[in-house]
Amino acid sequence: MTFLKDKRVVAFFAGLIIVILLFLSGMHQLSLSKKELAMLKGQRNELLLLKDEYLSLKQRMDSVEGRKSLSGPQGIVQAVDEVFQSMGLKDKIKTLKSTGKKEIKDGFEENADLSIEKVTMNEMVNILYRIENAPMVLTMKKVTIKKSFENPELMNISLDLSFLKTK
Repeated sequence: MTFLKDKRVVAFFAGLIIVILLFLSGMHQLSLSKKELAMLKGQRNELLLLKDEYLSLKQRMDSVEGRKSLSGPQGIVQAVDEVFQSMGLKDKIKTLKSTGKKEIKDGFEENADLSIEKVTMNEMVNILYRIENAPMVLTMKKVTIKKSFENPELMNISLDLSFLKTK
């Protein structure tokens, strides 16, 4: 009978050890799963940031592509005239010199130097805004702003402009 008791005790402790080992193994698996979940959440957050950046860049590219495809002026002189005529400031243009035209990958890039004299601060802001948001790809490469000699409240502006036209 003592042997049966000993057998039962041994079986009980063996079963208890097996249950404890299974519990420890389950806890280890749970710990590994939590680590993997944290890693996957980090990767998901990185991908969401990349997605937002991609969508932002795609929207900007679509905007530029839309501006390029609009039929508009054939050259930089016509583009500048269109921008200034809409504001009624065409008489403020002192000089507009085309400095060259070069062929690029998808079209032509035409550069020009533009001098504008005796404009107010408000007119200058409007000019820069209109050039930046023109319905064609008209970009400013360099802007120089100086006070007018006759009236210090007025300004003289020199711009290096670039006009992109698709083929």
